[in-house]
Amino acid sequence: MNIDKYKHQHIAIFNSIRQLKELSHEGIPQNAADIAALVIKMSSVIKLHLSIEDKFLYPALQEANNPRLAMLGKQYQHEMTHIAETYGEFARKWNDAGHLIADPEGFRTEANRVLKILFERMQREDRDFYPMIEVA
Repeated sequence: MNIDKYKHQHIAIFNSIRQLKELSHEGIPQNAADIAALVIKMSSVIKLHLSIEDKFLYPALQEANNPRLAMLGKQYQHEMTHIAETYGEFARKWNDAGHLIADPEGFRTEANRVLKILFERMQREDRDFYPMIEVA
């Protein structure tokens, strides 16, 4: 199964996380508009990524003749539900420059927590899950 589009979306999300980190280090209030725009942009990629996983990847894994991948697919999909909800709350809160300016430390704390979870999940997919799919 070709999963290049998923990998490319991960790269885009990793790049957005790196850019958010850089902008935050340079100053959240000074970069509030850019941070908010980047949160919106990253959210679009994440929503697209999750949508095509749910519509194409996970159903294909369920239909394939590989019970282990089918089980892992269900597990990954189930785990992602909570991560997606957590990220969605984060994105709705911090996609506005005014909120960032009003509470830069709140953003920093929440971004460190939420983006770490997202980052680690994508790393695990890239390291453990995607290679299994590619060889199946």
